[in-house]
Amino acid sequence: MKANLSWIENMKFVCDNHGLSTIMDAEVEHGGSGAGPTPKELVLNAMMSCTAMDVVAMLKKMRQEITELKMEIEAEKNTTHPIHFKTAILIFRFQGSLEADKVIKAVELSLSKYCGVNYMISKTCAISFKIFLNDNMIKQGPVIFIE
Repeated sequence: MKANLSWIENMKFVCDNHGLSTIMDAEVEHGGSGAGPTPKELVLNAMMSCTAMDVVAMLKKMRQEITELKMEIEAEKNTTHPIHFKTAILIFRFQGSLEADKVIKAVELSLSKYCGVNYMISKTCAISFKIFLNDNMIKQGPVIFIE
């Protein structure tokens, strides 16, 4: 895996991943213009998308019909350097004719075995999850990777 970064101006950078470009910028109060997500925001996006890819792939293998998956993440940072996430809650919102036990199994497998991004982040951050199916919470708990 390889990536490249180029400075554009002020606190704005462009990252290149196999020909795909992402603008990153700092918030205005930190010398940026807010033209792109901050590095920590991209980490939150990676946490969500990594587990979402696992879950969708597993549910398809289980022959589940997903009509919608939306996610949110709420994270809290510590206040001393190095500033990092100390807690995070991954919130899964599924819609469709899905079997609750299969949804729970897919999420728990991702967050205990397969999701490498959340595994890495879990070394410095307490991660938990909530799963909603058709607007009803069906499970919540801590993320615990089995090593």
